[in-house]
Amino acid sequence: MAKLSGKIAWVTGAGSGIGESAALMLAEEGAEIVLTGRRREPLESVAARIAAAGGKAHVQPGDLMVSAQVAAIGDWIKANLGRLDVMVANAGLNIVQRDWSNLTFEGVDTVIHGNLSSAFYSVITALPMMRAQKDGVIIVTASMAGRWISGLSGATYTAAKHGVVAMCHTVNMQECVNGIRCSAVLPGEVATPILDKRPVPITPEERAQMAQADDLGDLIRYIACLPKHVVINEVMMCPTWNRGYVAALRRNG
Repeated sequence: MAKLSGKIAWVTGAGSGIGESAALMLAEEGAEIVLTGRRREPLESVAARIAAAGGKAHVQPGDLMVSAQVAAIGDWIKANLGRLDVMVANAGLNIVQRDWSNLTFEGVDTVIHGNLSSAFYSVITALPMMRAQKDGVIIVTASMAGRWISGLSGATYTAAKHGVVAMCHTVNMQECVNGIRCSAVLPGEVATPILDKRPVPITPEERAQMAQADDLGDLIRYIACLPKHVVINEVMMCPTWNRGYVAALRRNG
């Protein structure tokens, strides 16, 4: 039997990249999937792929930066599906103008709300359902920028992802008594559409050497299928050909 048979999983940022892969892989394990993102069309495409493989998915579009929309989706899940077993808070974004020399108020708001506020809204919405059933897994896509500081990701994204990692640990500190586990997933460079926002374009050859969305989707599936008595608090996944390491080797060589 599939490990997540009879379970409900809610995936945000599910229309592309890591979220899309996670949704497909959780569905392969038997979970019924709720797909959320800002654009309906990509979500419908993912839902169709799940249905074609014999699974079941529900499209619930919404802007994760708007708390009322997140809460409304949570209400829909509770009213129509009755439970929530897996929450994958994956929605996130970055901007091109990310350095202090060109950072704007609008850019700060976009990145903080798109990465940190959206994660908080998702977790706040998921927790009551999980508390009621004394069980649940929350998996949050953070970033290596949430643990290490460099200039690559930009000041605001780095600060937001540090906040996301801290948030995950506080969930475990307070909700472990309710059977709830929270995992922060910290990818290095992953070949997903967010790379299109890099100030310096990434070549196809460079993207091929990076971690791929399916690598992260498989990791998320593994975490979701773990037994209730254990939690992976924080995990990093990076490409073997780590461009930061390679650049350092070349400088020092």
